[in-house]
Amino acid sequence: MPRDYYEVLGVPRSATDADLKKAYRQLAMQYHPDRNPGDKHAEERFKEANEAYAVLSDADKRAHFDRFGTAGPAAGGGFTDTGFGTLFEDIFENFFSGGARSSRRSRAARGEDLQYELKITLEEAAAGVETKIQIPRLEPCDACRGTGVEAGSRLETCDLCHGRGEVRRTHGFLTVAQPCPKCQGAGQLNRHPCTRCRGEGRQRAERLLSVKIPAGIEDGMQLRLSGEGSGGANGGPPGDLYVLVRIREHEVFVREGADLYCDLPVSFAQLALGAEVQVPVLNGTAELRIPPGSQPHQILKQKGKGMPHLRQRGHGDLCYRLILEVPQRLNAKQREALLAFEAASKGERGPLAQAFLERMKKLLG
Repeated sequence: MPRDYYEVLGVPRSATDADLKKAYRQLAMQYHPDRNPGDKHAEERFKEANEAYAVLSDADKRAHFDRFGTAGPAAGGGFTDTGFGTLFEDIFENFFSGGARSSRRSRAARGEDLQYELKITLEEAAAGVETKIQIPRLEPCDACRGTGVEAGSRLETCDLCHGRGEVRRTHGFLTVAQPCPKCQGAGQLNRHPCTRCRGEGRQRAERLLSVKIPAGIEDGMQLRLSGEGSGGANGGPPGDLYVLVRIREHEVFVREGADLYCDLPVSFAQLALGAEVQVPVLNGTAELRIPPGSQPHQILKQKGKGMPHLRQRGHGDLCYRLILEVPQRLNAKQREALLAFEAASKGERGPLAQAFLERMKKLLG
């Protein structure tokens, strides 16, 4: 599961939007892949900072994270692009390198983060499950090995900006630097793009991945598979895959945290006299004792028979809410028995009826 996003950015939970942006810029510039080529640790730290800022800079996602410790379900469903690439481009539009401003833009770009909605049953969430998912994504082109350049060719230095990635225009005493319009700031030209991927360095493919769902996972939680998103353009690093877990509605149980609730229909006689009844549990049945004198909507528990706790040992409880079912039609013997019970009960009042009468007396003076 994801780390504490405030800890990742090194800011307190009371941090303002400006504090978040400042902390993110510092971390992203420090651990940017262009500054740390081949450094896996730096790449992971860069991804973590990117993910943390994407959540905390969004008011709704931040509120959900503060309350539940997760980023929360994404809007819509199915297979989507989380948009972290756009966030990166906005903040690093003017990227500093080596203490001096560099206008040359790298052709290599990190791949898009992807999201996959996985639906599982309550039983699978309770036991944990390992399953396969089919992911459509962009992968490095086999023909050009992700470079975007036709085999046997190579990138050429832009003849307009001479590899600087920018052109300077002078207006009187003012000199303005702009991205080179010919190479779009890359400083290089691809005059022989790969015919298979059309110079992008990526091609569409589908990949079968294995996902392990931990026991006790809750609806709306996400699992991150690092490097399993779309491949980067022109040899850039891949994005991540986020698996959004959705738990199907159960026919019998309603989940509240680690506890499971079940409405159990019972008769008046079972409440008054007590009974031993068969009740459903996950993947089976069990015996439940109803004590004599039980009341409608009373909750009886079976300790430790609920869902497993995700981040700690033990299980929640299985809770049965007693629902009194009154017959809509009575046969002759049932009516006779109830009339006899009513006659035998005249003059007797239970504690609830007695308390109600006392409140009425006070109300009426």
